[in-house]
Amino acid sequence: MNNTEGAGTIRVMLVDDHSTLLWGLERLIDAETPRMCVVGAARAADEAVAKAAALVPDVIVLDLDLAGQDAAEFLPAMLDNGVSRALVLTGERRHGVLDAAVRAGARGVLGKEASAEVLLKAIEKTHAGELWLDREMMARVFSSLTAPHQGDPLVQRHASLTGRERVVIDAVVAYSDCLNKTIAQRLCMSDHTLRNHLTTIYHKLDVKTRLELYVYATRHKLARPIAEHAHH
Repeated sequence: MNNTEGAGTIRVMLVDDHSTLLWGLERLIDAETPRMCVVGAARAADEAVAKAAALVPDVIVLDLDLAGQDAAEFLPAMLDNGVSRALVLTGERRHGVLDAAVRAGARGVLGKEASAEVLLKAIEKTHAGELWLDREMMARVFSSLTAPHQGDPLVQRHASLTGRERVVIDAVVAYSDCLNKTIAQRLCMSDHTLRNHLTTIYHKLDVKTRLELYVYATRHKLARPIAEHAHH
C-alpha cells in the first residue's frame, strides 16, 4: 500500500478473499502512483463495509464471491459514503449474478482475465463517473429496470412524491455524473439531508440505487429541466 497519494490520485480499495490476487493488484496499482494508489484492502464483506466507511476510497475494486459470501448484498453499504464507486473484477459468468451487482450499485464489471491495461483504464473511467459495462449487459440491466412495475399504480406512486423530492429527482437526472456531495451543494442541502430524501424516494418508487432512479425517472418522464425551478 502506498502513502504517497497526491491530490489528484485515484484512491483505490481492493476487496478479494485471495491473498495472492490482492498482492498482485496492489503491486499493479501502486506502480501507477501518482495516477492511482491502493489505500486499503479487505478479504471479507463486513471488513470491506467498515473500511469503505473509514477510508472513503474513490474506487472499490471487488470480487463478488468472498469465501461464499455474495459481495453484491453488501455493496449498497460499501457505497454509503456517497463518494466511492464500485468496479467488479470477477470470474463469475452468470448473467443474473452480474446484473444483480449492477443493480446493487456497481458502475462497472470486468472479467478476471482482463489485461492490466484494461483494468487500469476501467478504474479511471469508473472514477470519472462512466459506466464500464458491455453493450449486452447494459441492454439486459436497462430492460429489467424499465420493465413496467406490477401492482402499485404509477399515478398513486408518483403523486406520493413531495415537491422537495421532485426537485431531488430533477437534480439526480440533470447531474447524473456528479457525486452526492455535489448534488447536495447545488440543492443547498447537507449530504445527510440528500441521503434521507433519496432513501425515501427509493422506497416510494421501489428502486435501490441512483442508477435505477435515473433510469426510472427518465422512463416515466419524472424529471423536469433544472432551469424550470432554478430561481426557487
